[in-house]
Amino acid sequence: MDRRKFLTASAAAGLAALPQEHTFAQGMGAGSWNTGDVKHLLPTVNHQNILIKASVSRALRDAPALLVDGRRYPGHRTDTEGYFWSFHAGALAPARRYTCSLADASGAALCESWPLKTFPRPEDTPTSFRALIYTCAGGHEVAKRYLPMALRIKLLQRALSFQPDALVAIGDHVYWDQRSSSSRRGDTPLLAKHAGSFDRTLPVLGTANEAVLKLGVGPQIADLYHAHCRSVPVFFMQDDHDHFDNDEADDKLVTFPPDWFNLNAARASHLLYYPEYLPDPTRPTGLASSSATDRSPAHLSECFGTLRYGKLVEMLFYDCRRHLTLTGPSAGFVPPDVERWLLSRMSEPGAAHVLNVPSTPIGWTAGKWGEWYADMERDRKPTLSVPKPYWQSGWRAQHDRLVQAASHMRGRIPLFVSGDLHAIGCGRMQATGDIDLSANPVTSILSGPLGTGLGWPSGRRGMAPQAPGGIKFDETLPAIEENGFILADFTPDRIKVRFFRWDNRKQPATDIDTLMPFYTLELKRPG
Repeated sequence: MDRRKFLTASAAAGLAALPQEHTFAQGMGAGSWNTGDVKHLLPTVNHQNILIKASVSRALRDAPALLVDGRRYPGHRTDTEGYFWSFHAGALAPARRYTCSLADASGAALCESWPLKTFPRPEDTPTSFRALIYTCAGGHEVAKRYLPMALRIKLLQRALSFQPDALVAIGDHVYWDQRSSSSRRGDTPLLAKHAGSFDRTLPVLGTANEAVLKLGVGPQIADLYHAHCRSVPVFFMQDDHDHFDNDEADDKLVTFPPDWFNLNAARASHLLYYPEYLPDPTRPTGLASSSATDRSPAHLSECFGTLRYGKLVEMLFYDCRRHLTLTGPSAGFVPPDVERWLLSRMSEPGAAHVLNVPSTPIGWTAGKWGEWYADMERDRKPTLSVPKPYWQSGWRAQHDRLVQAASHMRGRIPLFVSGDLHAIGCGRMQATGDIDLSANPVTSILSGPLGTGLGWPSGRRGMAPQAPGGIKFDETLPAIEENGFILADFTPDRIKVRFFRWDNRKQPATDIDTLMPFYTLELKRPG
């Protein structure tokens, strides 16, 4: 039976699921699952909702639908041509494995059906949860300085072979800087030749800019994920490059917070390619970049989100770029109301494990401008003896409040996991400034980059990530500039983190297929 006949037959049968052992066994592999007309598909869930972002190979004039155990939920078009769609199914049962499928307006299947499970209710008591976490997966192949897409896919597939319950991608899904010094070299001129250049006087969607965006962004996201994650809820966080610039500041240009065009380019790529954060009853709906009227369903959040898995895990996601302020001692990477939300979640009872997942790491500096720390690079080492132009003292003050609140959590492990620095690492913070954290030291992890290829950042910055001045930070795993990811396993009394690495400069691609952890960290709940 050819592809079209198969899909039509599937629709005629009421889009019933294939046998469970067939769809589940093929799982996240790309090979034999029939993608049909679907070019990419990324889902997220909570205990009662499914939200999916998808694109298709043919423009659909009328809205397609998501079917969840046969119940139909109409799609919402997110572009102007009918290639990109968002699907939301609400009022679902918690911790239930559903059979999902997509169909066009005539009822013809757009792809094979697949399983997707909702999370437990916040008051449930699951005994285990596994998260796959990494950073920096972006990069267009025309630039030829990122890890080839085939190798990124192999790393992703190896990570997914460990059957995580969720995937967390921390920033830099897109590299296409528009104004910073990096925009005048490397991938940006090559991308302009391939995709065209933006007209910054026009809106992003509904103009010629839309085609440019799709040509430049699509291959960095859709080509990597395809439908590999169709049964794995994803949580994407944006960072500086996702706002189409590098974090830089001098007397000519300060790149953040983003200008109006870059902000809208970031929002447009988010709208088309990956899901926002679903509402959470403990997260205010009025936080910055939340409840925008151009997002459906209501009360989605673009920058500040939650992963809640019963009473076992609560992850707090926060973008440190979009709402950054430049107001000296009162400045922050996140707005005051967002900080209050983070502090309240760390102080209140509920989940056994509460994790901070900021887009900008704590515990390390690379001498960049947009960091929590004031350190500059000198002789390949960080120093506080050289003032960092346009750095804001309020950033460090906010850092101190957050890590102190984490250390003060009773009966919990204070843990931060972040990305950005293209490295794998782990350390424990015993003190920040005059604040003693030794009673419950704060662990910080660099999750590892998926897409970095040629030219690791230390070659440009002058140093690899290192502990900054003004804190007591013990690197149990000094930062390593290699490709990798982590798997974090949560049980009621501990967190076990396995670190994976692959050196694209020395190792053959075949090593990825059998990649195993090179370092394991086990953290037990205090008391």
